[in-house]
Parts: sequence; C-alpha cells; structure tokens
Amino acid sequence: MLYGAIAFFVLALVAAFFGFSGIAASAAGIAKIFVIVFLVLAVLSFLFGRRSSVA
Repeated sequence: MLYGAIAFFVLALVAAFFGFSGIAASAAGIAKIFVIVFLVLAVLSFLFGRRSSVA
C-alpha cells in the first residue's frame, strides 16, 4: 500500500515537471488516498495487532 502511494507520488512529480497538470493532479489525488488508507490500517494494526494474554 505504501509502495503504491510512493509510486503515484513519483508519477505526480514527473508529470508536474513535464507540465501535465491533469495527470499530476490525478496521480497526487490517488497518492493521498493511498497514504490515508495506509495510515488508517497502520493505526488499526497497532491497536488490534498483537495482544498478549498474560495470566
């Protein structure tokens, strides 16, 4: 998930460098969505991932 966000971020940077504003905006939007989903899943993983049952 994080790899996809980084890939779309790099794609947005390259597209912005060459002046393709529509492509850069859509790639940046997809990267933002991936980052938000990654952060939500990371927080949920930290909260519910490992529960030690010490008796």
